[in-house]
Amino acid sequence: MQGWVMILIYAALFGVLYLVLIRPNSKKKKEEQAMRENISIGDDITTIGGIVGRIVAIKEDEDAFIIETGSDRVKMKFKKWAISSVETVKEPAPGTAKASKLEQLQAAREARRKEKEERKAAKNNE
Repeated sequence: MQGWVMILIYAALFGVLYLVLIRPNSKKKKEEQAMRENISIGDDITTIGGIVGRIVAIKEDEDAFIIETGSDRVKMKFKKWAISSVETVKEPAPGTAKASKLEQLQAAREARRKEKEERKAAKNNE
């Protein structure tokens, strides 16, 4: 009986370790891979070495990209695995939930702006 209890404890311990350590790490790796696959020309990136620049070319056959840094526009070539983060915020595709929320906020902002202008015009006419 005690043998089965020990096996059950080890199985539970392995399950907890999987949920706490292995699964989040593999999820993070998948997100990083997706980020690296979805880069495009014009994205602002930071490499794992801390170099910040804008992507000016992507070489799919070499799995590499070229960035331009600083005001002197130095160009450097890196492998895709060297990307640490992409700082460029891309607008969501039209029709998605985030896009419709963005459109709603923009419409509300525009309505408030028009309302202010109308109040100013009415105040100036008095």
